[in-house]
Amino acid sequence: MQQPSASAAAAPTPAGAQQGGAQQVESITGTVVDQSGAIVAGARVTLTREDATQKIEAVTDENGQFLFARVVPGAFTLTVAAPNLTTQTISGTLHSGENYVTPQISLAVAAAFTQVTVRPQVETAEAQIKEQEQQRIFAVIPNFYVSYVPHAVSLTPKQKFELAWKTSIDPFTLGLNGAIAGVQQATNQFGGYGQGAEGYGKRFGASYGDFLTSTWIGGAILPSLFKQDPRYFYKGTGSRRSRILYAVAMSVMCKGDNGHWQVNYSGILGSFAAGGISNLYYPPNDRNGASLVFENTAIGIGQTAAVNLFQEFVIRKLTPSIANRKAKNQAPSS
Repeated sequence: MQQPSASAAAAPTPAGAQQGGAQQVESITGTVVDQSGAIVAGARVTLTREDATQKIEAVTDENGQFLFARVVPGAFTLTVAAPNLTTQTISGTLHSGENYVTPQISLAVAAAFTQVTVRPQVETAEAQIKEQEQQRIFAVIPNFYVSYVPHAVSLTPKQKFELAWKTSIDPFTLGLNGAIAGVQQATNQFGGYGQGAEGYGKRFGASYGDFLTSTWIGGAILPSLFKQDPRYFYKGTGSRRSRILYAVAMSVMCKGDNGHWQVNYSGILGSFAAGGISNLYYPPNDRNGASLVFENTAIGIGQTAAVNLFQEFVIRKLTPSIANRKAKNQAPSS
């Protein structure tokens, strides 16, 4: 965590505090974000006591956090202001022995600056995607559809298609489907394809086709139509139970482009569509009926829940770029 800003840490002992520590004083902290969930650094936060005996200011750091130290318990008001954003005012009561943490303070974009701020948000999302595209388990396996940014900016339809494209042409993706086709040929799975180079080519095409339909329909086309985010958002905080429940719920829930959680229509319908399309190119004897498509979709949801659990508790530790990024962010500035 960043050190508190100088204006807050150096604030004088507020009026009403007794000498010699007879009256206990505590702290007030919080985080300021904009309406997209991006942190707001440099926001000015003014603390005013209800009895008007105290008025001090702090400035949010690069993590959007502010801190008021040595605050006398009692009712207070915080006024938060930042350029191009609407001013927000909240009130609360600081009790004796309490380190008060405010609910996250979200500042909406001021009406006059709505058009001006659209482009920077797109650029922020693009920068976050570039970081995601460096995420590889064991530095090899793509881990592109996971965001480790707590308040990542929503993706535009173009960015959703770009992420699907990057995943589809990744060398590991092609190699994995090639290996799957090799195993299928060795065990004569989908015997209708035959053997030899032609049989291998058909098996590779079918395996790769399954991957493409699932990725593009469930990860780009439907998320663009339904305005949903196809990524898994790493939680990483809270009790183990809360993280387990979150990971399992994310198999059928997702974050909308508006930042609200909703049913993952994109992923669920994408699984149905991919299963149905596969009936067009698998050998007639191996094509799935409608009932099997439903069954495979249910199995797919269970598999997604299992993968989410690994994402929440294991995979982050196996992704070197995350550790490197964390070390870079924590490095002292020169």
